[in-house]
Amino acid sequence: MTSAPLRTAVIGYGLGGRVFHTPFLAASPDYSLDGVVTGSPERAAAVREQYGDIVIPDADALLARAGDFDVVVVTTPNATHAPLAHRALDAGLHVVVDKPFALTAADATALVEHAAAVGRTISVFHNRRWDGDFLTVRRVIDEGLVGSVRVFESAFEVWKPTLGAKKWKEGAAAADGGGVLFDLGPHVVDQALQLFGPVAEVHAELDARRDGAVADDDAFVTLRHENGVRSRLWTSVVAPSPRPRFRVIGSSAVFATRGLDPQEAQLAGGATPGDPGYGLEGAAVGVLSRPGAPDEELPLDAGDYPAFYRGFAAAVLAGEPVPVAPEDAVEVLRIIEEAHRQGR
Repeated sequence: MTSAPLRTAVIGYGLGGRVFHTPFLAASPDYSLDGVVTGSPERAAAVREQYGDIVIPDADALLARAGDFDVVVVTTPNATHAPLAHRALDAGLHVVVDKPFALTAADATALVEHAAAVGRTISVFHNRRWDGDFLTVRRVIDEGLVGSVRVFESAFEVWKPTLGAKKWKEGAAAADGGGVLFDLGPHVVDQALQLFGPVAEVHAELDARRDGAVADDDAFVTLRHENGVRSRLWTSVVAPSPRPRFRVIGSSAVFATRGLDPQEAQLAGGATPGDPGYGLEGAAVGVLSRPGAPDEELPLDAGDYPAFYRGFAAAVLAGEPVPVAPEDAVEVLRIIEEAHRQGR
């Protein structure tokens, strides 16, 4: 039987590997970080400085040593997620796949079926379920502070008015995993599904605003959920000033938050999950607005990205449910596929 610590390798050491995966694996007693795959000399040097001599040059070299590991984390360019996950499953490894899980719902379904066939655990890193502002939104809804929810607005918008240097991200067409809807869209779609459930109707408007853009960099998606709630979702890298991050319009009140959860910035700045104040928004608050009453400020809950890896360890070691069911990611991709179909 597999036991803790889970021997883990991360494929990729870009932003995802460096900020969103290795810090949690290194900090958790449930895991030992035993390998990082990167072909970049600069990134390899950074891995050695931070974690020791655990660099592996490529995925082939890692999979040739599959018996030395229990878990593989795939955090590579989007088009490689599903192929690498299949190879890891064939090698007998449990797998975490960064978002997007795959490029199509059919490809994602094939991964779910493959994992079941070989008896391995697979999950998807939809970490924004543990954003502090999202946890607060969920609590506000569950406590009935806005009444019955009618409209949910979510905007993940940043300001990158020119194309960057990441060729796989900036130069890839949507069919190859490029564009803001594949980058930020899985987060906002997944959050809406978590709050309000299945979707009956999708409407999408996609644009490429920057000079040289080959895929969407500005996207608006509306979901009509089967329970009657409408989710209005914005993702953009060309927003000089963003909308409120969340706005929940209910039958008796409105709750809104601004700004992004601090965890990414904290981790990119060198913080670790155990540091004092990790995941806290500081002085930032949400605002609850009711007719005829002064606005009420509500402190935001602390974010908790480490919850994903705690849950994944429990799934592998104790048979608990995975923290993100891969079937949820299949549904996210169905919606993104429909949005791309409409946006052509």
